[in-house]
Amino acid sequence: MDIRSSIEDTRKGFEESFASGDFYNRQTQDAEHLERILAFINVRDGMRILDLGCGSGYLTFPIAERNPYCEVTGLDIVSDAIEVNRSRAQEAGLNNLSFVSYDGIGFPFEAGLFDLIVTRYALHHFPDIEHSISEVCRVLKDQGAFFISDPCPNDCDKDRFVDDYMRLKKDGHIKFYTKSEWIDICSKCGFQLSDSFESKIRFPKKKDTAFGYEKVLQKHDKAVIESYDLVETDTELFVTERVNNILFEKV
Repeated sequence: MDIRSSIEDTRKGFEESFASGDFYNRQTQDAEHLERILAFINVRDGMRILDLGCGSGYLTFPIAERNPYCEVTGLDIVSDAIEVNRSRAQEAGLNNLSFVSYDGIGFPFEAGLFDLIVTRYALHHFPDIEHSISEVCRVLKDQGAFFISDPCPNDCDKDRFVDDYMRLKKDGHIKFYTKSEWIDICSKCGFQLSDSFESKIRFPKKKDTAFGYEKVLQKHDKAVIESYDLVETDTELFVTERVNNILFEKV
């Protein structure tokens, strides 16, 4: 895999997604899930918090707004989104919130800077996941917390229909990981499991971004496809995906 080319595909894909505005928001927003995350991550005054792959700031802004005595940073590869977020934070008077762009490989921070790192619906785009998790560990303090929220394959999906389906849109999707895969990856980088919960996302996709959809359906078992509650309309496709929400501690 060409890591830099994959990152560039993701950058371009999300530039287009952010430009689509309302449709992108409909893909990813879930008020109930957001509230559950905010309660789950247990933010305390004085924390330094990083939102990895912050995108449009869906998680970053409410963390900063509700925790004025914390220093919150959003990190992403899409510079256009970062600029919009900076303007929005300035307009809102959120002096505890900043945004940083980077190359998708090395985190531009010193070691042991953050107390908490969160990431939502982003890590399946990271082409060198082991390196990225090692960077999380590097910039996190000892006993710091790392929260992952990311979709996962259904138990019956051994051939990973869901990954083939998600790759129909050329935005650098790499892989959804199971909970056990996350535990394995993160334990190798110095993390231990602290807590977790599951949620779901009903994910719409525009048909005009899903070239090759019919071939994907032919390739995979019908029962597996049905397990994602796939629905097709004239213009869109919908699947329901399970979501891992996992809290790790750096040890």
